[in-house]
This record gives sequence, structure tokens and C-alpha cells, in this order.
Amino acid sequence: MNRKKIVFFVLAGLLFLSLFTGYFYKTSNQKVAADTKIIRIGFENSLSEPFGQGLVKWQELVKDRGDGSVIIELYPDSQLGSKSKLIDSMLLGEPVVTLADGAFYADYGVKDFGIVFAPFLFDSWDECWTLIDSDWYREQAAALEGKGLKLLGSNWVYGERHTLTIKPVRAVEDLAGMKIRVPGNQIQSVGFDVLGASSTGMDLGDVYQALQTGTIDGAENPLATLYGRKLHEVARYLILDGHVKNFTTLVCSAQMFDSLTPEQQELLVSTCKEAGVYNNELQAASEQNYLQLMIDGGVTVCRPTAEVMEGFKKKAEAFYKRGDAFGWSEGLYDTVKAAMTR
Repeated sequence: MNRKKIVFFVLAGLLFLSLFTGYFYKTSNQKVAADTKIIRIGFENSLSEPFGQGLVKWQELVKDRGDGSVIIELYPDSQLGSKSKLIDSMLLGEPVVTLADGAFYADYGVKDFGIVFAPFLFDSWDECWTLIDSDWYREQAAALEGKGLKLLGSNWVYGERHTLTIKPVRAVEDLAGMKIRVPGNQIQSVGFDVLGASSTGMDLGDVYQALQTGTIDGAENPLATLYGRKLHEVARYLILDGHVKNFTTLVCSAQMFDSLTPEQQELLVSTCKEAGVYNNELQAASEQNYLQLMIDGGVTVCRPTAEVMEGFKKKAEAFYKRGDAFGWSEGLYDTVKAAMTR
């Protein structure tokens, strides 16, 4: 590595360290009034990922736009525990926020919400945004609130989810019998099982070691997360299958949200949406960069042909025939397809 590259990486590292420590200092060491509401955002991602930087933006917006009565603290890298643990804390009224998706909400009682995480449901991001602006989506959000969980924002791109493995996968048949890590929910587990893999629910923080020891054969996530968790160091084959167009939501306790003033509620919701737009810009700009970084790190990339993708989609059709097992409303697939194309 030449001297210019060394200087660049040293400076970049120092800049990131200053950002990382600075944002924690602002929230943990400033003097706050006794009635200030401190909201902790716990998430599995690193702060350096686009999603992490989107949350930093949200933190800044709340600080700049608010009157100081609400403060956001950020806890990356699973510091507050798993997603399920955080959601359970919310149901007890704790002032915490995390990112979660329809697959998790299905497990918490809003069964129909799970379909948004079904494999190969969306053909474009525009279909996602049309869906979250639909009456059907508002009904799901209201049902979730009835279960004790409040959506603060749904317009955040998490990324297209791809599959990273320890041996090559060039077609859906190659997944047969492979143990693939998925988040711990039924929808994503079945979504990989129907493709022929053996899904393994696991916290993201445990995946590196599991790949390293051969406990699992692969993992799926957007490129930013796969790279941010350094999984490419222990799994060298990537297939760009894009099995889920993953938009995500920021969720909190409905009880906690109702305890805020109308002004505080509006501040959280409006700034969450604005930070989501910022996150989406970062995601779009970074995807090719992350892919190149993985290639430079020794990853072999499979870009499946249209024929190969048809094979994946054909296998995934079995998923949509299991609506009864998921507790879905009758005709849900057709209802959602109609809602996303208006």
C-alpha cells in the first residue's frame, strides 16, 4: 500500500472515531432537565453503515429542531441486546426504539404484516413506497399500535438482501441443505426453507463466528450490513439474488409515544421521515462501493441471469401457498399486489 493510501485510511479512521465518540458524548454527558425524555435507539448495525449514519442524522435533527425536551441516544452493534429483546422492552413501556420489519410484526400478532418480507414480492422500490402510502398499510400500522407498538417511520431503505456463502451458489439448486442464517422470525425462516436451504435464526452479532466455525454455511443481508459486519472475511461467495427489497421501519412503544406531548410526537415522526430520505440517498450512493469493496476483499460475485432468477422465483411460489400457516387473511397476496400498484 503506498503512502497516500496509508494517510487516507488513517485520516478516515480518525474522522470516524471522532464522530463515534462525539455523538455518544453529546447525549451521555450533557446536562439535561429532570423531565427530559431520553430515547435510546438500539440496533444491530455499525454506526459506519448508511443506516447508522441515517440515525445520526435523525439524532441531529431532533436536537436542532426540538426544544431539548427529547434527546436521542444511539447504541449500535447490539449494545442494547437483540431486536426481539428491544421489542419486548417496548411492550413494557420502555423508551427505546429499534428498526424492525413486517416479519417481526407478524410474530407479534399482526399476521398480515409479514407479507412485506416475503421473497421476491416487490419488483421495484416504487412498489414499496406505493404500498406504505396505501390504506392497507395504514390498517396494518393501526393494528400494530393496538398490540402496543408504534411506527415512527416506514420510508427507510435497508437495502436489497443478498446471500453470502462459504461455497458457491450459482442457482437456487445450490442452496439445497445449506444452513443460512436469517433473523429470528417465521417469515424469513420459511422464505429460505422453500428455496431448499435450512434456515437458522441467529442474532447478527453471532454470525461472524458461526461462519468462521462452520456452524452455518451462509447469511443474507444488504451489502452494507454484510460488509459492515465483515462477514466477507469468512464467507467468500456472494450471489446477488435480491430476494427481498427491504424497506424498514423505526418502532417504539405505543405507551411511551402516547406519553409525549403532541409537539414531541410531531418532532419524532417528522424528523424520522426526513432522516429516512437522507438514509435512502446514502444507501443508493454506497451500494456499488460496498460491492467493489467486497470484490477487492476477495469475494467471488455471482450475478444471476434472468433464467436463474426465474428459478428462484419459481421455488418461492411455494411460500405464497402457505398463507394458512402464517395466519394470513384470505386473498392477502392479491390484496397487497393491488395496493402496491395503484
